[in-house]
Amino acid sequence: MNFIQTRGCDENKPASVTFSQAILSPIASFGGLYVPETLPELGEVFLNKHLNSSYKELASDLLSRFEIDIDQSVIDEALNLYDKFDDASNPVPVVKIKDKLYVSELYHGPTRAFKDMALQPFGKILSSVAQKRDENYLILAATSGDTGPAALETFKNQKNIQVVCMYPANGTSDVQRLQMVTEDAANLKIIGIKGNFDDAQSALKNLLSSPSFEEALNEKNISLSAANSVNFGRIIFQIIYHIHNYLELVRQDAVKIGEKVYLNVPSGNFGNVLGGYYAMLMGLPVEKLIIASNENNILTRLIQTGVYDMRDQELVLTTSPAMDILKSSNVERVLYGLYGADRTRELMHDLDTKKIYTLTSQELIQLQEIFVADFCSDDEGKMYIKDTFNNGYLMDPHTATCFKAYESCATKDIPTIIYSTAEWTKFSPVIANALTGEEDTQDIVALESISKTANVEIPSMINELFNKKIVHDSVIEKEDIEKEILKFL
Repeated sequence: MNFIQTRGCDENKPASVTFSQAILSPIASFGGLYVPETLPELGEVFLNKHLNSSYKELASDLLSRFEIDIDQSVIDEALNLYDKFDDASNPVPVVKIKDKLYVSELYHGPTRAFKDMALQPFGKILSSVAQKRDENYLILAATSGDTGPAALETFKNQKNIQVVCMYPANGTSDVQRLQMVTEDAANLKIIGIKGNFDDAQSALKNLLSSPSFEEALNEKNISLSAANSVNFGRIIFQIIYHIHNYLELVRQDAVKIGEKVYLNVPSGNFGNVLGGYYAMLMGLPVEKLIIASNENNILTRLIQTGVYDMRDQELVLTTSPAMDILKSSNVERVLYGLYGADRTRELMHDLDTKKIYTLTSQELIQLQEIFVADFCSDDEGKMYIKDTFNNGYLMDPHTATCFKAYESCATKDIPTIIYSTAEWTKFSPVIANALTGEEDTQDIVALESISKTANVEIPSMINELFNKKIVHDSVIEKEDIEKEILKFL
């Protein structure tokens, strides 16, 4: 299968590329992204075939349907990394909360967040491709808190790979920050940015398309790639768990194959729900994709009104910081899927130059046939955390946003799958405040408080963070990022 470009081809790049080419150089013509030229069809025969399959068996077959140009032995090695999750036989538990409401727990990997689901195998595949080509790569990552730890974990000490991870200095939880700044592998560099996630992501995309930066890297015999979800190597692994979750509901007698469900996803950069969008296009029985936002509700407004408006929009720092994003990169892939390359290039040009684009009434109808959306305030989120805990389930503030969207958007009497993207340990002060009212609590104190209140253990990989040495203490202006990276190299 080949991959084509969301904004069309500028003739400086090939009209289509292989999977390995797309993951090594993820930015396409006119600053666009790569998408599959076609999608495999996964009808009821495929679903029935995998009703009793393991997660790895399902993943391997799905990847084979995409016909990616990666050796099967490398794919097998990559998928074997799921054996390191809490339960090797079931890396993604699907837990029933109440009648027709289920939570998919995506956080049982080494960094306790859903980014492990994609970055663990993706890192192995990208590193193998680089070694096979005998090429050196600089992997850039911009993070709002979870991509960074997962990228660093998968790429540390990998041959032919160096990683620079940028994070907003005051925009992550203590645990997320410690997961990054205590990494001591020589091929990793972590940089705090005086700004927000959008600043970090803009810096990443600018560097990926900068001729002068590319020239400076060429002089060092280094090529450039990215670990963010602008890279389709991330997205392809995020399709798999949506299919797995549906099959889990079948196995739990919640649905019969062919019956529809809602997928309810907390959304920031739109990569997680994009995997569900592709699964839906491929034949997964989905009624609607429910987008849950926090107070940075730009996605809710887009889906409700057809207007993506960043003018005079200030990023709000919320209790669900991984969703504190205004410019959601992966929306572009949906625009391409619905409206084609020419219209996508026009809309993205308007967003880049005017900070706004407006869909036509017919385009909005097309969007709303697939998506519905709502947003959740911080206070509402804490209310859902407390109420849900009182009913026997402990969750993080990102998952909590889905409960508001569930109440307002899941209008049909069919099952809903909520996607839990992070373990409670990543955002303990917010959860402790929701459960007991304690305020301004440091992470380590909040962790111990929740552990006692909920009678749950703090995972060792989280506890150990507070005794590790800080290795990376750089916090710089965003204008100095390129200079800092070149100094590291």
